[in-house]
Amino acid sequence: MKVLILGATGFIGFPTAQAFVRAGHVVYGQTRSSSKARQLAAEEIIPIVADVKDPTAYLHLVSSLDVIIDVVGGTDLKELSDYILNATADAVQMHRPSHAPKLAYIYTSGTWVHGDNRTEIVTDTTALANPVELVAWRPAQEQRVITNPHLNGIVIRPALLYGRSGSLLARLFKSAHAGEVAWYGTPGGRMALIHADDLAELYVLTAEKAAIAGKKIFDAANDVTESTDAVLQRVVEVSGATGPFRYMEPTNLFEVALSTTTILRPYLARALLGWRPRKAGLLDHLELYYTSWKASEGLV
Repeated sequence: MKVLILGATGFIGFPTAQAFVRAGHVVYGQTRSSSKARQLAAEEIIPIVADVKDPTAYLHLVSSLDVIIDVVGGTDLKELSDYILNATADAVQMHRPSHAPKLAYIYTSGTWVHGDNRTEIVTDTTALANPVELVAWRPAQEQRVITNPHLNGIVIRPALLYGRSGSLLARLFKSAHAGEVAWYGTPGGRMALIHADDLAELYVLTAEKAAIAGKKIFDAANDVTESTDAVLQRVVEVSGATGPFRYMEPTNLFEVALSTTTILRPYLARALLGWRPRKAGLLDHLELYYTSWKASEGLV
């Protein structure tokens, strides 16, 4: 396959691009940075240096691509996600042969769309009744992706990511390294989690099986959630920080989202695609993951 990854040097994008290369596919990676373009080229990923808001720089490729994956990050994602979707659909109509199969388009959402709930189990197909406010716009965007008539739209919802440089958990490790373990929310919560490498494998499987994955939404999370209290206590032990850990009152919508509990038991990617997360959970290998974060920060 020929795959274009938008946001290919990000925490999700880079391991995903590497996974596609290992699987034998031709991978194009969009980045805004010339220095990061060299990082992509060193991994046998074809770099495209362009702003994602400049579709003329990369969407001419839709005539021969099999898959486009949107893993773009940033603060203006509501408008940007819809812009990329519409620009891709327009480019398909302009450049893609009419007899070609529909272009697979994989959009990255997140499990915060399930909202905060400490009592009820949710799955991939649970109705979204109360998304976290920060991402309240995303359910509508998910539907725009999977109903677009010009694309074979697919949605992947990553849970809270761990591994490598830490992703959103990096701020927890940073506070621990500074001497105190602090996190947002109140005692008794649980974390839905997924390792970056397992998530990358799901993108590969979804793309390779797009014919059956089309118009589907997949939650990407480990089989069970983990106690936030237990994670914080383990971070105290591993880091040598002064205990006990403490919870902080969120001061903005992002911190509220980080405090979210979702008791998630996803099944759809396992049933349809044969996906199985293989990495150890956050608690089981927390010392390894903390050391990996420190190495990424030049602290070891």
